[in-house]
Amino acid sequence: MTNNVQPTFTREAEQCPEFYGWIYHDLEPWSKTRISYATLMEAKKLASLCVVIVGWKLYVDYYYDCVLSRAMFTIWGLLQLLKRYPGSVLDVDLMFDCMDRPYIAKSDHSAMPLPIFRYCTTRDHYDIPFPDWSYWGWVEVNVGPWHEEFQSIKQGSQKTSWKDKFPYAYWKGNPDVNSPAREKLVLCNDRSKWGAQILRQNWGKEVVNGFKNSKLSNQCKHRYKIYAEGYAWSVSLKYILSCGSVPLIINPIYEDFFSRGLFPKENYLPIPLENICPSIKTAVEWGNSHPSEAEAIGKAVQDYMEHLNMDRVYDYMYHLITGYAKLLDFKPVRPSTALEECNESLLCYADETHRGFLERSTATPSPAPPCKLPPPNVEMIKKKMEAKNIIINKTQLIF
Repeated sequence: MTNNVQPTFTREAEQCPEFYGWIYHDLEPWSKTRISYATLMEAKKLASLCVVIVGWKLYVDYYYDCVLSRAMFTIWGLLQLLKRYPGSVLDVDLMFDCMDRPYIAKSDHSAMPLPIFRYCTTRDHYDIPFPDWSYWGWVEVNVGPWHEEFQSIKQGSQKTSWKDKFPYAYWKGNPDVNSPAREKLVLCNDRSKWGAQILRQNWGKEVVNGFKNSKLSNQCKHRYKIYAEGYAWSVSLKYILSCGSVPLIINPIYEDFFSRGLFPKENYLPIPLENICPSIKTAVEWGNSHPSEAEAIGKAVQDYMEHLNMDRVYDYMYHLITGYAKLLDFKPVRPSTALEECNESLLCYADETHRGFLERSTATPSPAPPCKLPPPNVEMIKKKMEAKNIIINKTQLIF
């Protein structure tokens, strides 16, 4: 590190949410062996970009183009982390892949797990989940930065009281993404038979019409909202959970960094993939006959998402990168082929629309240190996973 930047804090650190404990779990494969430069070079073969931070400056080596603007907004998020905690982020060298599905299967890489960051993982992969690009905005579908979007969704959800919300389940999205869950879900589009309204989202038409019919804050009028994975995990999860409706989550394969803190029957109702339509009907009938309990689930998960504000997103990034950096057994240096990135360089690359989104998500120095990370607790995570499995593995919902 070359600069002498000392952060000034005016508030004390808060306690991190419990799900931050998954950071230890995600980094555990390298806790004994550490991460060598040779191992990182093997991971490079599967990465879309390399991120190096040295002396609080950010360098990026781009290997191939990411889908849409994912790379730009992911790098922007890292730059904002450096602004959020000036002089605090450790030197680091990491590989990042911006594609949807995890790749480092435990069955194939147990001898030498490859450390690679991406937006989601599964229980059967070593891929390290990291906050996705849309926390700083998703230009292509006109979804604003997370701090704006959550408040807009919450306000929209409060326009209609629980008893006046439509008493059935709702989903709107793209079913044509090679998703078994969505392919089955479209067959449930019958309010009288299954208690569900399933709508196809035509993004091409929305672009032409100025996104008039896709505003997320207008999609909180139902007591129940369905989440179905797309090609992998879906960015839509956090917006669905923010509505204050009861989330009906079709049992997912993929997990992002925060979803592992959700618990069935407390934050959502699980829907088995093998029995989607009847299970949706059962959940809707239960909720309509138990309105207080159902409303409490919707309120609990909305509160969960409200606590997942950008302060906590940056804190998760900080603690994950810090933990990872401590595992490196070599000193990070700037790659000769890497570009130095800063706010100004990204804003220069961006067109007018992208620039507007980026500027809306510009960070400022935090008045408090990063939240206090809970100590490692492998048993707690194990017990949580077992308890979730007991509920999720039931073929029928029992309320």
